[in-house]
Formats: sequence, structure tokens, C-alpha cells
Amino acid sequence: MSKLFTIDNSFESYQSLISLYNENSNKVFSEISVELCGFFSANMSAALGAVLDLLSDGFNTINFDYIRGDVESILSKNDFLTFYGRKRAVDIYGTTIKFQKLKPTDGKFFKSYVIEELLNTHVADLPRMSAGVKEKIIEAIYEIFVNAQIHSETTHIYTCGQFFPNKNKIEFTIVDTGIGFKEKVNRRFNWNLSSEEAINWAVQDRKTTKIGIPGGIGLAVLSEFIAKNKGKFQIISDDGFYQFEANGVILKRFVGRFPGTIVNLQFKTNDPYNYSLKSEININDIF
Repeated sequence: MSKLFTIDNSFESYQSLISLYNENSNKVFSEISVELCGFFSANMSAALGAVLDLLSDGFNTINFDYIRGDVESILSKNDFLTFYGRKRAVDIYGTTIKFQKLKPTDGKFFKSYVIEELLNTHVADLPRMSAGVKEKIIEAIYEIFVNAQIHSETTHIYTCGQFFPNKNKIEFTIVDTGIGFKEKVNRRFNWNLSSEEAINWAVQDRKTTKIGIPGGIGLAVLSEFIAKNKGKFQIISDDGFYQFEANGVILKRFVGRFPGTIVNLQFKTNDPYNYSLKSEININDIF
């Protein structure tokens, strides 16, 4: 039985999901029981769903033996538990961004999903931004999907989000189960970078998709916005952990490996600033 306690967007929480995968990855025709015993950040449904799908590929049966009451409620509202035979619940407070399991060919649907679920539904919760900045954010998030679509060789892409009004933040997560940054970068350039080094290299500006590497201008745009917004930007790939925030970059290494890539975006909702493009106004702004 695999018990998950506090699952948020901390390094330790990602390690817990990696351990869940690695402890069960060799099982075939088995019953894998999972218990969600503590707080569970609903956006992490994307990462948990990806892991459980990979484990079920070995003809294993996934069972949730226990889910804490408030966790079951939110995971029923965001549609995650409907994939495991549970009934959907109504999100009367409008805090969820629905869990989606998409094919790499579902790019147009993903873009519409980001516009509707993240930007339109939570327009009053997000920092104030002009139409131009909003379009740049949409394109930057869409580029993450396109990178997974083109470069990761994944079969599915998972996404989910959650608004935390009491914590003044929105978390939005995109996950694939493809080859990851390390293999892609090292294969392309015949290098021998570690996972965290490969991620750190790929997210730098001008590391564009035109040379066949995940990353590109979209990640640079998001990094710039998040730095000013005082949010967070995380990438977990293989055994590498990358976190960017206003105070700088954190690189760490996990015990075991995540079978793909997680990209998590955190936007602070109590940001008092109004963001516009330089082409839209003539005062200092973010772009």
C-alpha cells in the first residue's frame, strides 16, 4: 500500500510521487492501493494521474483505499476521481481548473482550455494585465504543451490547476510521460549533463524549439512575469528539480526519477501591479 501525506508543490512532495512510481514500477498484474492521507494540492492531480496511468500500463489495478474527506471533495470537483469511477461533484466556489488527460494532437483544445479555465474563469483572481500581456502568457503556456507534443515522445499530456483564495495563489500544472530534458539535450548535442543542468540550460532565453530542444522563448516570458509577480516556476524531469522565483534559481536532485516532465506555474493573486507591454504604453513595464 502506498500512502501519500502532504502533497503540495514542494520538493518533498515531488519526491513522494517519484517514490510511489519507483516502488511500484516493476509490478505486473497487481493491485496497487493508494491512500491520500493528508492535504493534497488539487493541481497535483496532473502528476499523480500520469504516474498512476504508467503503473496501470503494466496491467495493474489502481485502487484508492482511503481519501481524506476534504481531498475527496476537491478531487471530485476537478473531475480527477471520475477517471477512477467516482461521481463528479459541483464546484460551487469556482476554485478548480479541471483535470484533463489529453493526446499530443489536442493542442487546439488545450489552448482553448487555458483561455477558458485559467484566464477567463479566473480573470478577477489573476494579476491585472493588458490584452497583449494576456496573449503572451497564453502563447507561453501553449508552448509548454507544444514542447511536450513535439519533443517528449509522450503518449498523453496531463494538466490541472487550482485557485487558493486564502493563500493568494493559482497553481497550474502540465505533465508528460516522455523522455525528459536530460535525454533530449544530451542526445541532441552529445553532452553528458545531469538532469538539473539540462533543465537549467534549456530554460535560458534563445534556447528555442527550432534546434529540437524543450524550452524556448515561452519559458523566458513566463520567468520574467513570474519574477515580477513573485510567483514560482518549477520543472521536474527525470531526477532533476528546477525552481525559479524572484529570489533566484534552486537546483536539486531526487532519489529515483520521475518518468517524464512536470511543469508547474504559480501565480500570486495579490499582486497590485498592472502589467502591460511596452508597445502598449510608454512607461516602464515588464516586457
